[in-house]
This record gives sequence, structure tokens and C-alpha cells, in this order.
Amino acid sequence: MANGNGKILNIIEQNSIAVGAIVVVLMLIIPLPAFLLDFFMALNLTISIIILLIVLYTPNPASFISFPRVILLVTLFGLGINVSSTRLILTEGKNFAGNMIKAFSTFVVGGNSGTRGLVVGMVIFIILIIIQTVVITKGATRVSEVAARFSLDSMNNKMFAVDAELNSGSITEEQAREKKHQIQSESDFYSHMDGASKFVSGNVKAGIVITVTNLVAGMIIGMVIGVGTPAQRIGFSDAVNIYSRLTIGDGLLSQIPALLLSFSTGLIVTGSSDEGVLSEQLRHDFSVSGQVYCIAGAAIVLLGLMPGMPHVIMILLGSLFVFYGYRMINSQKKAVLQEAAEAQAKKNAAQTGGSPKDVSPVVPLDPLSLELGYALCPLVDKEKGAELLERVTRIRREAALDLGLVVPRIRIIDNMMLDPNEYSFKIRGIEAGRSKIRLGYYMCMDTGGVTTPLKGEATKDPAFGMPAIWVPEDKREEAERAGYAVVDPPTVIATHLTEIIRTHAAEILGRQEVSAILEKIKENNPVVVDEVLTTCKFTYGEIEKVLQNLLCEQVSIRNMVMILETLANFGPVTHNTWILSEKVREALGLQICMQYADTDHRLRVLNLSQNLAEKILNHKVEPADGSRPFVAFDPVDGRKWVKTVSDAFVACQEKNYQPIVLCPAEVRMLVKFSTEREIPGLVVISVNEVMAAGNSISIEVIGEINEDAE
Repeated sequence: MANGNGKILNIIEQNSIAVGAIVVVLMLIIPLPAFLLDFFMALNLTISIIILLIVLYTPNPASFISFPRVILLVTLFGLGINVSSTRLILTEGKNFAGNMIKAFSTFVVGGNSGTRGLVVGMVIFIILIIIQTVVITKGATRVSEVAARFSLDSMNNKMFAVDAELNSGSITEEQAREKKHQIQSESDFYSHMDGASKFVSGNVKAGIVITVTNLVAGMIIGMVIGVGTPAQRIGFSDAVNIYSRLTIGDGLLSQIPALLLSFSTGLIVTGSSDEGVLSEQLRHDFSVSGQVYCIAGAAIVLLGLMPGMPHVIMILLGSLFVFYGYRMINSQKKAVLQEAAEAQAKKNAAQTGGSPKDVSPVVPLDPLSLELGYALCPLVDKEKGAELLERVTRIRREAALDLGLVVPRIRIIDNMMLDPNEYSFKIRGIEAGRSKIRLGYYMCMDTGGVTTPLKGEATKDPAFGMPAIWVPEDKREEAERAGYAVVDPPTVIATHLTEIIRTHAAEILGRQEVSAILEKIKENNPVVVDEVLTTCKFTYGEIEKVLQNLLCEQVSIRNMVMILETLANFGPVTHNTWILSEKVREALGLQICMQYADTDHRLRVLNLSQNLAEKILNHKVEPADGSRPFVAFDPVDGRKWVKTVSDAFVACQEKNYQPIVLCPAEVRMLVKFSTEREIPGLVVISVNEVMAAGNSISIEVIGEINEDAE
């Protein structure tokens, strides 16, 4: 039963706005009984008070995003009540039974009747109209217009500022999206408020028209037509007495909620975007200095001593202000003394080296940092375009798409110890790359298409080590016509950073990054994550090691679901990270093969001979501590093995093919480990990986590595 009632309440709550809008429209057409009119009038007054309180306790005006539509709904609701009350006043006359209107008319007119009551009530009503129209509504409308104009004009600058923060790494992409959404919401809010303020001013004008209609039409009906029948016509004084009271009561009941709504509009459009409710802002702004209250209180006391003044009231009021100001001055003095004492204590601690508690036990290093010489600082200057910041953001995004690794924020700082034109890229405080560039120049590289060599300052491309020259900006077009690949300084740095990140991706990945990856995968694939961590009991360290092994050989870890499923499949058998890494590579066989295949999906490989594979396997050593396996060749065999592979590597490059060694799965990692120092660019794939690729890849053997090769 309770569940059924809950469903009914949910249905009512979900459709209350639609039902309310229909009721308001019906109020304009269908007559309402007096008791229902009283209920709606009380409800209108209550809603207006609630809106005012919500505005007072809203820290950021733009967070009350529905306020413009609320104004429209409440305004239409009030006008519907006005129409219904006018209908009842004109049709019932002295028999009108609306208690709310009678009560409010009594408050204003009191015991006065006839012309005097009309004059008193109308004066008060006109004063309310003037306050609302001239003071509140007009001011709120003007502020809404200005706020909307300035909000729209500054939106682009705010968006650019967020992009600059994102490019510098100060905020994440999620934070940037949230900030941009907030800026867009703020702009939409003030734009809508510019139009919504017209509803408020229109409501005031409509109230004036309805009030005049009630009075004039009521007197005409009462004196000329008669309420009900011509026999029920009344005299002038009775008509004035009846309809003036009803008109004043109805006008107050319509204008007081409208006044509260206008006041709410004025408050919300004059608020700042700073977080904090109005009471907190006022408490801060009115507690700047106690001397203000002392001077104001003394002035009130002196004014109260003048003849004819209410001496007791003014002297008492002034004394209270003086007392409050004196207490505030004492509190401010204590706060200043306390701050001075704390500052002196810090100074003394700094001079003596401080206490052990003042020194952090760990000074964390930046995961990634780019240090620039002072001559390169314009590359990150927002006023000068900040070209490098934009490229750094692109680097992080490309690394995520290419390697599946979310690169941490890259902190960009200046370093006076560097050469002015030098930059250094560090990973956790350790330098991973350094080079020099020249602003105002372009790096030109000969990629094989140069027809007319140019003279320039000789250099090397820091990313790939290709010979290059620096040429001035005015010779850029000439270099392009000569066939050079022309690159500007920000692109040089960005390309270098990209290659460093690709090469050192395994060093960038840590347990915290692994945890973040698993949490993200868990959102859509909770079963496989739970199986890996709970059922198979893999530690973050073991998963990290497998992922690092993949990244060391430039294998993307973006397909984390496949990686985790493979770990779950072989987890009951072994937790050896080297074996698991090979199993994961086999599962990603198609991805790995496609990474090195040409446009025809053909993989050109150097086949490792069977006798060499057996020899490597026979010399395999697996350390007892679970560290990396290695090949224990004697020095002579070791040099011969490296020379054999190196010769095949060079021969393959001479044919413009990427050197790829195909070998049995049992020796793949041994071949890679034994040659990675002398031949770092060698790609080694296993037969199992090729088989996993299936018919999607075709193999072309372009050579063989055997023991007899010289």
C-alpha cells in the first residue's frame, strides 16, 4: 500500500508543473469559487516569499538557472488570480465572499469608508506601484540588460582563459569542461534574465490596468446595471465604499507578491558570481573597520542632543553603535597582534632551520616537467599566443589515443640555470631529453626532396637526430620551395616531447595511473576487473609490470579489456609478469601486426633460423627472484650474435624496410632483451602473434638470421 502511495506521489511530483500550467490557463476562463480564490491568493503570496528566501540563500546567481522560467510561471499565475478576482468582484459586488481581499482592504482602509477610504487606500496602492515600477523593476531591468551584455561580451575571453589553463596543465580536461559549462550557463542565465525582467515590468502595468478596471467597471455595474438585476442597483456612496475596498484589497494581494518577485529579481541580477550567500557577503563587507561605527554612533548621539529630537532613542541607538565599533576595533587589534606573532614565529623558525614538524618528510617531484630557458618563455606567454601550451595539450591527447596512456599534466617552468635557448624535459626529476632551439628561425630538414641546398646554421632534429639547418623567418618560403621540411620552434619542442613520452611511456606509468585506469574500466566492465583483482588476486604492481612491459616495446595498452581478460585467463596458472606479458602480446597479436604492416596489410620480416632459436633457448637463464630472463652467451658468442642481428638490421634498412624479426614465442623476449641496448629500434614479434592476427595479415620473409651470417 505504501509503495502504491509512493508511486502516486512520484507521478504527482513529476507532472505538477504541467498540471499547474493548465490550471492557470483554466483560471483565465472558468470562474472560481471564493474559497478557491482565497487558497490561490495565499499560495501566490507563499510562493513569492519562498522565491525571495531562495534568492537570499543562493551563493551564485547563475546557479538558480530556472529563475527566468519561474518568473514567467509565477507572473502568469498571479495574472490568472487577478482575472478570477476581477470576475468575482464585478459579478458579486457587495455579496463578494473572498476573505483574503476583504482582510487586506481592512488593513489599509481601516475604519474609514467612502471617499476617505478610497483616498487612503489608493494613495498606499499608488506608492507601492511607484516603488515597484520606478525603483525596483526599472533598476532590475537595467541591471539585467547590462549584465547580459557584459556576460556575452566576456564569454569568449573566459573560454580562452580556460583553454590556456588546460594547455598549461593547471586543470584537467574534465575540469575544463566543467568550467566551460559554468561559463555557458552563466551567460545563458543573464541573457534569459534580460528578457524575464520584462515579465516583471509588464506584470506591474497589468496590475494597474486591472485595478482601474475593478474600480470603474464595478461602480458602473453597481450604479447603472445592478448586480444580478436592475433592482439591485446601489447609490454612488455605496458603490464607492464597496468597490474601493474590494479594489484596494485585490490590488494589494496582486502587487505584494509582484513586489516580492521584483525584489527577488533585483537581488539576483545585482549579485556577484562569487560563491557565498548574501548574509556572509554583508557580514564581511560591514566588518571592515570598527571606526566607522564609532563615528556614526557619535554623530547620532550629537544629533540626539538637539532640541526637538527623540533624545532617549537617538542617544541609545548611537551608544549601541559606538559600543559595537569599540568591540570590533579591539577584535581587529587582537587579530593583527596574533598575525604578527605568527609571522615572527615563522621568521624565527626559518632563521633557526625550523622544527622537524615544519619540514615535509617528502617533497614530491613533478611527474613530468618542461623547463625552459628565459629566451623561450614567450612560447608559453598567453599574451603572445602561448603556442606551446596548445601543443602540449595535443601531445597528451595523442598519447592517450596512441598508447592508451593518460599522460599526467606537464608542468612548464622557467629555469635560469639553462642556456637562454635551451629546454629540458624531465620525468620525476630526471632529465629525459634536452636540446636548443632558436626563436625567430625555422628548422629545415632534408628528407630527400631538396633541389637547391640552402646555407644556414647546422643543427640536428632533437626528436630523430636528422641533420638540419636553422634559417631566418624571412627565408621560410624559399626553404619550402627548395624542398626542405620546414618546422617552427614550438613544433620542434612538441615533436621531441612526443618521442620522449613514447620512448619513456613505461617510466611514466605508475601504480596510481594503473588504479585510475582500472576504476575507469570498472564503470563499464566491472566483472573482468573484479575477476583480476579479487578472484585471481593480482596486485597493482603485477598489473603495472605487465603494462610497462608492453609500453617498453611501444605496444598500446588502450585495449585494457582484452589485457585484463588475458590476465584473468592465465591468472590461475601463473603470476610471472614476463610470461603474462607474452600471453597478452599474443592476445593483441592483430593490433601489434597491424602496427608494423604496410598499407596492403603485408608484414615483411627477417626470419630467425631454427638452430639460433634453439641455441638461445638453451642459454636461457631465469633468475630465482622472478626478475627479467636473459641469454647467458659467452662473450664470443654474444658478440657474434649481436653482429649477426645487426648486419641483418642494416641490410633491411638499406632496402627501406622496417627491421622486424619473426621468431618462436618461446624466445621472443630473449631476442628482444639481448639486442635492445645495441639495436634499440629492432622490432621482435612471435609466430603466435602472427597466428593470432589470422588472415588479416600476410607475411613476406625478406631474409633470414642464421648462425652462418656474417
